[in-house]
Amino acid sequence: MDEVTETAADRAEALFREGYSCSQAVLMTFAATAGLDPSTAARVASTFGGGMARHGWTCGALTGALMVVGLRLGSASATDTAARDEAYARVKALVDRFRDTHGATECRHLIGCDLADPAERQAASDAGVFLNVCPQFVRTAARLLAETLPPPA
Repeated sequence: MDEVTETAADRAEALFREGYSCSQAVLMTFAATAGLDPSTAARVASTFGGGMARHGWTCGALTGALMVVGLRLGSASATDTAARDEAYARVKALVDRFRDTHGATECRHLIGCDLADPAERQAASDAGVFLNVCPQFVRTAARLLAETLPPPA
């Protein structure tokens, strides 16, 4: 792993440990390269943590990474199918590698609980899931994103 990739993973984990959600931590790490200030990045990603507002769907760290791909490589017009195809190809590779690394992409499967249920969320917190398990997903998403994206223009 090169220094840039490790720095991105370290920065994303640090933001997560500061209290930002997994999605915020990843998007904020890459905000400057995606044309966003950190405050805007935090707001944009604020509802994606816990698999989209604690629904347990796609891991928030992964959705944060996908937002960066869209901002950096996505199409800005309905007719720019080449940019869309490029972004989709990068996303597929990123999602596949995340799944290969962790065995799943859905938050509920990754952490083994239903975050929409307050009792399960508290049990996960008590078991240290958010301190010991989720940082791995944040690091992986940031690392894979750094490896997947071309250098900023």
